[in-house]
Amino acid sequence: MAHMETHPPGSFCWAELTTTDGEAAKAFYTELFGWSSHDDPIGEGMVYSMLQHEGRNAGALYGMGPEMQKMGIPPHWMLYVTVADLEEAVGKARSLGASVPREPMDVMGIGRMAVLADPTGAHLALWQPIQSHGFQVADEPGSFCWGELLTRDPDKAKAFYTGLFGWNAKDSGSVGGNDYIEWENGGKPIGGLFAMGAEMAGVPASWMGYFMVADCDATAVRAKELGGTWIKAPDEIPDVGRFAVLQDPQGAVFSLYER
Repeated sequence: MAHMETHPPGSFCWAELTTTDGEAAKAFYTELFGWSSHDDPIGEGMVYSMLQHEGRNAGALYGMGPEMQKMGIPPHWMLYVTVADLEEAVGKARSLGASVPREPMDVMGIGRMAVLADPTGAHLALWQPIQSHGFQVADEPGSFCWGELLTRDPDKAKAFYTGLFGWNAKDSGSVGGNDYIEWENGGKPIGGLFAMGAEMAGVPASWMGYFMVADCDATAVRAKELGGTWIKAPDEIPDVGRFAVLQDPQGAVFSLYER
């Protein structure tokens, strides 16, 4: 049973769902992954639900307020990456062509965060820990295991993320006829880049999170029973495992991975 205490800079450290119906989303994910939840108030009529696997933090969700809904922001999972110095990282991101829709801010004394829009349009959060380092569970069912960038400009994305985090971009050939790149942080594979083709016209550049499960097919079926939708039916990644891409009942997209 893996228990994470800290995350090296450049690591994915948190996954946070922003949704239109927090209670319904909490019911879906706790049933799907066997998570428990703990609610903390974060403002008038709002709660932040910590999602836990056997008492260890695995992610979180919260219901978006009326202002966010009026802006047309869809339900989505936001991925966070650990940095040693938030202001320095934000400054470097700007110099590499990113915009900063959420400037650096304190989060209740547990850390500092900012949200970037990379040069291809995908959003990603940065986290400088103070008391909270993020995920406490890894490498087992119920844990986040992979961050994947969907983009139409892989060269621009590679230049940005290798420059910002020092990631290595490893060419992994073709997936479904489209180029696939693996991100490595300190020599460790942590995620990938999928070059979107014409078949994904209208899909915005975005980051998608993968969660490890013991049985991809059975979990995908259960997700459908709970009101979710299959975007990509369970399929094999040769010599790696099985995966599926799903949409929860509120519309947020995420993936399953069975090693």
